[in-house]
Formats: sequence, C-alpha cells, structure tokens
Amino acid sequence: MISGLYSVSAISRQRIGLFGGSFNPAHKGHVAVSEEALKRLQLDQVWWLVSPQNPLKDSRNTQDFDDRLAHATQLAANPRLMVTGMEAELGTRTTAQTFAALSPMFRHSRFVWIMGADSFAGLHHWNDWRQIPATLPLAVFARPGWSQAALSSPAARLLAGDRLDAADAGLLANTPAPAWCFLNMPLRHESSTAIRNGNGIAHS
Repeated sequence: MISGLYSVSAISRQRIGLFGGSFNPAHKGHVAVSEEALKRLQLDQVWWLVSPQNPLKDSRNTQDFDDRLAHATQLAANPRLMVTGMEAELGTRTTAQTFAALSPMFRHSRFVWIMGADSFAGLHHWNDWRQIPATLPLAVFARPGWSQAALSSPAARLLAGDRLDAADAGLLANTPAPAWCFLNMPLRHESSTAIRNGNGIAHS
C-alpha cells in the first residue's frame, strides 16, 4: 500500500508524469525537465520516484536513500512536483514491477513516463523493458550528446510506428500505449555522476 496522497481517489482524472531515477543526487536539471514536462505535456503534476537502488548501478556509489529523498524534496520547490519514496513503500525494484503495482491508478488517471534521452538510449538493458512502453506513453527529453543514440536505439526502432510529433506532445497523456515523443529543450549540463565526483554543476 502507498500513502493516501497517491490513492486512486486523490488523483482521479489527473494528468501525471512519472519521473523515476536514483536522484543521486537530484539537481536543477531534474527540475528543468520536470517543469518542461508540465508545460509541454500539459500535466497537472510530476511525481519523482526516487529509487531505493537502481538494479543496473553499483550500490556502493549510491548515497543513502533517506538523504537522497530529503535533498530531492528540498530541491523540488514547485508545488506541482511531488517527491515520493513510492518504490520503497511498494517494495519494487524495477520500473516494470512499479508499473504493475500502480496499475489500479493507471485505470483512473492519465500517466506518462518521463525519461532523458540517455535513459531511452539504454532502455533495452532494463529488466522487462518492453513492458514499459507497452504500459505507459513515454516522453523522452533531449540530453547533451544523446539525441542520436536515443533516436537510433533498439527502443526507438521497436516503437518507430508509435512516435508522435513533438508538436503533439500535449496529446501524449491521452494516447494509449505504446506511444512516445522526443522533445528538444534548452540543454542542461548537470550530471549526478559529475556532482558526486566533485566536478559537476552545483545542484543546490
């Protein structure tokens, strides 16, 4: 079970973006993507799903979950950005598992999965990755140096016939999966990895 804030009745008929990741740490680039998604996808809210541990990443390089959650909450000052530890509450380890656990919500509201071009380029490495675009429409946002890799990736090839034009991004939440669009935006150069290594752009 998850908290009442995210119950079916609380979010009925809303348009919600789900933005998952380690947020290790969260930074202003995450905020920029979220606010662009609110505008371009015509969303009511964006939820950050702070992962307890990304199964594709080394846990030794992942900061404490509670610290990451607290920092993300502090950074996401926009009241339409909701920082959650939902995956910890659900006990899910992968995005496909999280989607399965949230399926009752998906029947009552319109959800979009938000991801960066770097993540989309490597989507085929995720566990049960084909279930992800089959469950929710995807909004893929440009990241420095990743556009070509994203648009030529196995996921892009699989979903070639399901791509919406960026001009139609506002329709994405109402489009049955599979559906996706690639959205250019002013590029941000913040990197959680660089920040952890002490050579990234400040995130506070």
